Amino acid sequence: MADETSGSIEISADRAKIMDVIADLEAYPEWSDGVKSVEVLTEYEDGRPGDARFTVDVGPVKDTYVLAYEWDGSDGVSWQLTEGGVLTALDGAYTLVDQGDGTTKVDYRLSLDLSIPMIGMFRRKGEKVIIDTALKGLKARVEG
Repeated sequence: MADETSGSIEISADRAKIMDVIADLEAYPEWSDGVKSVEVLTEYEDGRPGDARFTVDVGPVKDTYVLAYEWDGSDGVSWQLTEGGVLTALDGAYTLVDQGDGTTKVDYRLSLDLSIPMIGMFRRKGEKVIIDTALKGLKARVEG
């Protein structure tokens, strides 16, 4: 992903438990600020989402879009935007690393682009807010 923003958090759980929460896309509106609804459109044989439609309302961005997912067991997941309105790109990934002490480091990388003009530094600040909010929400959901 070119010109991406990233963030990390440590969560007191194993990778499998965290990945189960990440893979439960339809529950995102319960813990991920701004996500209003998620509909899983396709699934892989293991039951994990292949494609999903999101409706979001985050500040100036109100959109419905579709993401395509690629899963790497309990090690990580990446996604790419396949349909959008205001969003013209939304590529991201979670990478999970076992710390060996009952905790897992979760890295989140994100790159987005909008059809509305936005100065690069504001876009990156928006990406950072999305990442920080998502990581804190994920930690609270997993540990809660």
